[in-house]
Amino acid sequence: MDLLTAALCFGALLCSVSATDVDGYSKTEGAWILSLHKRQYSVNTVAECAAKCNEETAFTCKSFTYVAKDQDCWTVEANSKTEMVLRRSSMTYYEKNEYLLECVNGLGTDYRGTKFITKTGKTCQRWEAKTPHKPNITPQSHPRADLDSNFCRNPDADSGGPWCYTTDPNQRWEHCNVPSCTEECIQCSGENYRGKISTTENGFTCQRWDSQKPHNHGYIPSALPDKYLEENYCRNPDGDPRPWCFTTSTSKRWDFCSIPRCTSVPPTIVPELTCASREGTAYRGTIAVTESGKTCQRWSTQTPHKHNRSPDNYPCKGLDNNYCRNPDNERQPWCYTTDPSTRWEYCTVPSCTNAPGAPDEPVIPTEDDDCYVGDGTTYRGVTSETISGKKCQIWSSMTPHSHQKTPQNFPNADLRRNLCRNPDGDRAPWCYTMDPTVRWEYCNLEKCTTTTEAPLIAAGPPPATQTSPEIDCKIGSGDTYRGPTSMTTTGVMCQAWSAQSPHEHNSFTPETHPTKGLDGNSCRNPDNDVNGPWCYTTDRNKKWDYCKIPDCGGLNCGSPLVKPKRCFGRIVGGCVSKPHSWPWQISLRTRSGIHFCGGTLIHPQWVLTAKHCLERSTRPSAYKVILGTHTERATEPSKQERALEKMVLEPGGADIALLKLESPVTINDKVLPVCMPDKDYIVPSRTECYVTGWGETQGTGGDGVLKETGFPVIENKICNRPSYLNGRVKDHEMCAGNIEGGSDSCQGDSGGPLVCYAQNKYVVQGVTSWGLGCANPMKPGVYARVSKFTDWIDRTIKTN
Repeated sequence: MDLLTAALCFGALLCSVSATDVDGYSKTEGAWILSLHKRQYSVNTVAECAAKCNEETAFTCKSFTYVAKDQDCWTVEANSKTEMVLRRSSMTYYEKNEYLLECVNGLGTDYRGTKFITKTGKTCQRWEAKTPHKPNITPQSHPRADLDSNFCRNPDADSGGPWCYTTDPNQRWEHCNVPSCTEECIQCSGENYRGKISTTENGFTCQRWDSQKPHNHGYIPSALPDKYLEENYCRNPDGDPRPWCFTTSTSKRWDFCSIPRCTSVPPTIVPELTCASREGTAYRGTIAVTESGKTCQRWSTQTPHKHNRSPDNYPCKGLDNNYCRNPDNERQPWCYTTDPSTRWEYCTVPSCTNAPGAPDEPVIPTEDDDCYVGDGTTYRGVTSETISGKKCQIWSSMTPHSHQKTPQNFPNADLRRNLCRNPDGDRAPWCYTMDPTVRWEYCNLEKCTTTTEAPLIAAGPPPATQTSPEIDCKIGSGDTYRGPTSMTTTGVMCQAWSAQSPHEHNSFTPETHPTKGLDGNSCRNPDNDVNGPWCYTTDRNKKWDYCKIPDCGGLNCGSPLVKPKRCFGRIVGGCVSKPHSWPWQISLRTRSGIHFCGGTLIHPQWVLTAKHCLERSTRPSAYKVILGTHTERATEPSKQERALEKMVLEPGGADIALLKLESPVTINDKVLPVCMPDKDYIVPSRTECYVTGWGETQGTGGDGVLKETGFPVIENKICNRPSYLNGRVKDHEMCAGNIEGGSDSCQGDSGGPLVCYAQNKYVVQGVTSWGLGCANPMKPGVYARVSKFTDWIDRTIKTN
């Protein structure tokens, strides 16, 4: 990323910078801007639209929208910093990078940002205004200086940088506090540092964030776009006191970076004195008692608990006295306690919204089936992934996309966490995405049906590249669809892709997209439209329309026919699963039938489990496996029972083992393998994953039936902190759990699966291994990281 592009994100609340197909512009899919000053053109390509914007004479063009299917181009005077950006299917929004800049190069004569406060905190006067000061420099006298609104500018190349006339009658003008694009310094704890320092304070070179060598980690740039994990630059993605990085030294996993603090005034926040929004990072009230009634320890003291959450390390977090705060992006405000036996606890701070099911309340949805009725306005399920596999943005968050679909504005829409919803009456549930380049997408949900049994077809892996022409159904959004359907949802025949009548087009032809199957007039999806295949129509009044093509059914790995609840529990503290919604879950038993461990079906004849589950005997005849049941008693007709032919322990001593069944199981809607992860894949930090089992519930209910619970993956760097698991977690292991405790795997769950949902299927990422107690605060569960053993698993299955 060049310096200009990196600078665009400096201190900005909204930033959609990414690689784009037009130089000098930032691109956002599924978006358009509401502006009075715009002009429409008919063009063949997005490059032509960009040229129209660059050549615009009616106004200063700062952005444009382009509709590839319609070949429409709209040039716009405003951009996302000054006008509202809205959702719009099939539109792509482009913004000139120079107008997104929120820092200055040199004197800042080209600064076109939106800061309007001077160095001493005075509000700027509008440039066209005549009071309280009659200006010498106006939009008329300097037409190319972009003297919009009351934004700071430097039209006269003042040596002090951008300035403005002020609204203070006693102060005619003053310079503004706009940071330098090249200054290598940090504000606060460096959460917004976007510089290029890539060496640590001890002289180690930083490892690239997109690399897993020499150190595996869960800070994946593509999964955490809001953290700007570029190249190998120092960053602070996890609420540490200052930026850091993983190092290229095998002897030093990570190290802090030495970056000076900026001399400019840090950004201000609007303090919340009586309540907390979202995670409560802006809470500045005086509550100083924890949820259990313990008095908080002063942040500036080290007794009774030593810590680094001090006012010096976190200068912008309001760590005054002993008041509850959230300096490090925890779930809600907390504090260290004055009780030597309790290091820290959360505080009870009222939420700033009175909406039912506020986003920071882990309420379990009441709807059993994860499907929607009608247009989905009543959907209250737990899906938080789009049709293309993107993670949803939290509704109350303004990053990476700023919007107005908030819990406050839509109090009856249940805009909780980042769960898919339909607050505005669209055709189906949707969400804003965590990809800065894609504003929104419909969610990976189907309409509810009255049919309870789906037809069974032979099991097998999903097609790797395209759907067979004989099967007229689509996978996902249908970009690989090659079926024969050539009629739209309204019954209109499709126009041939190579034809230019009745609709002339150049965006999608067999020549422009030779690999997209654009021969004939069959429905296709050459632009990966989230709504599915479409075509140009033979109706002169309708240029294009979608086609009705059903989703491909079938029993593929990780795709249960009964959709799981996926409860976000508070198995301990979780919820009872829907019967047969986790069809890869097995029960490992003694020959007499006593359940003692779990396991995961990964192949019709192979089960994955924990090595320590096999310590009671080295003989396969001492065990048996039960599949296809929901109850621990295993009295269902769907039960399948298999003896063991062989046990294979991981040769390196890791807590993972393979069990070969005496004969293959019958794959059906109640017994189905889970999908395997890619080799060495590291689950990104904060990914929501799920554990299932018949283990100890410690009085939380659900004994004797399969339970489930969902909680986030915790990066090993955090899990190995002294206050958590103190360096015990190895690279071939992973952590998952709620830091405050409340839900966890427990005795009897060992060997069972930790699965994560990605790309519309469940993938086994962990094998339940060990923990310090069950569901204890700051003691998350530890799991064998399956991706580290894929070669061994493949080799074992092939040679045995």
